[in-house]
Amino acid sequence: MFYPLASSTWDQDELDALQRVIASGRFTMGPEVRRYEDAFAAHFGCRHAVMTSSGSTANLLALSACLWHPDLGLAPGDEVIVPTVGWSTTYFPVSQLGLRLRFVDIEAGTLNLDPALAEAAITPRTRAILVVNLLGNPAALDRLRTLCDDRGLILVEDNCESMGATLAGRQAGTFGLCGTFSSFFSHHISTMEGGMVVTDDRRLYDTMLSLRAHGWTRDLPEDTHLPRDPDPFLRQFRFVLPGYNLRPIEMEGALGQTQLAKLDGFVAARRDNAALFVKALADHPDLDIQQENGASSWFGFSMLLKGRLAGRRADLVTALTAAGIESRPIVTGNFLANPVIARLDHSVAGPVPVAERVDTDGLFVGNHHYPLAPQIARLAEVVETVARNR
Repeated sequence: MFYPLASSTWDQDELDALQRVIASGRFTMGPEVRRYEDAFAAHFGCRHAVMTSSGSTANLLALSACLWHPDLGLAPGDEVIVPTVGWSTTYFPVSQLGLRLRFVDIEAGTLNLDPALAEAAITPRTRAILVVNLLGNPAALDRLRTLCDDRGLILVEDNCESMGATLAGRQAGTFGLCGTFSSFFSHHISTMEGGMVVTDDRRLYDTMLSLRAHGWTRDLPEDTHLPRDPDPFLRQFRFVLPGYNLRPIEMEGALGQTQLAKLDGFVAARRDNAALFVKALADHPDLDIQQENGASSWFGFSMLLKGRLAGRRADLVTALTAAGIESRPIVTGNFLANPVIARLDHSVAGPVPVAERVDTDGLFVGNHHYPLAPQIARLAEVVETVARNR
């Protein structure tokens, strides 16, 4: 494939990390995972980090911990404001926990939650905003943080696509009560599967530790707020929360340590590629590209078709495929157009024209940790050829 959607970021360092775990004989969650969590928290400037089996389960864990947090007052039936464009497992945990999704349209430029529309969508039932930083691009996190502070709402960030992005010098994923990350193969770093939740809130952290591992109290700190049996024998199988098994494995923790050390270099290379992409296509009359907010880590390069390309996404995808360029819809498109929406308790706060345009005329191509000058040049050629040949 001339221009694939994703590629491996591994080299001998990762193979050596895997071999270290194999030689240890310890494969279930243990010290390698803990070292990765500590390094991750330090890198992103947070007090606590909890690794999970995926970015999807990171979302589930974060929202579950908010629900069971003793101080937040979140309860089934409460509304959570979400953008109309995001990944499926951004939304599913909200519904699975008995909370109600309230969909708000995105900004045409950044493709992120529109903060003005989010504010207008607040009702007496609203208790939280779950914001997605889409395709590497930070949302209006400073405005949303202020809005949540002023209105007494919980802010949670789904930062699974935007590891390494910053806004005003602060890491995306750290503006809210908690933030989630993914290290799936196609993301900025890869631990095979894997996710992370970061927070500065100690009670949320302890709640996540329990929920991640069956809801038990084993391995919780002595000074936890959760009930903890004084008998260490009974403590091994003492359950206090309706938890899950969301634990990662040691191989993923070892890989994470190695990959995290390379993250800044990966992001720098992605930003170099983005400069080429912007130069090649920002002024093209027949498409709009995502407008950067802060310093994007450029998960991929999105395009919204217009002019001669409007309504012709299928033509462009066919031409891109023939040229060896992989492409995808922009995440789930308008999530409200997915059949599963009929199974989710939700409301919609007004029209969603931007999400509808994304659903009809949106697509994205990949970005990588290596130079893409020939690939971006061919991409621009294909776009222009299809636009010309109506």
